[in-house]
Amino acid sequence: MSTPTEAIRDNSMANNQEYLRLHEEHGRYAAELDRLETKSFLTEDEKLEEVRLKKLKLRLKDQMAAILKSGKPAA
Repeated sequence: MSTPTEAIRDNSMANNQEYLRLHEEHGRYAAELDRLETKSFLTEDEKLEEVRLKKLKLRLKDQMAAILKSGKPAA
């Protein structure tokens, strides 16, 4: 059984194209971070990329939360 928050999120993913786009992009950044985290050693460029990806992922999460909070209708 899903919580009310999960139901709102699921509805947004089904009916709001902007939310869906942000969610998919967030997933791509998460996958790239997972790939970097499997390495036992990161180069300086990889460390910078890791920080960049974390910031981008957080920005997307904030944007998704704003959409959920506003109850923005489907695009």
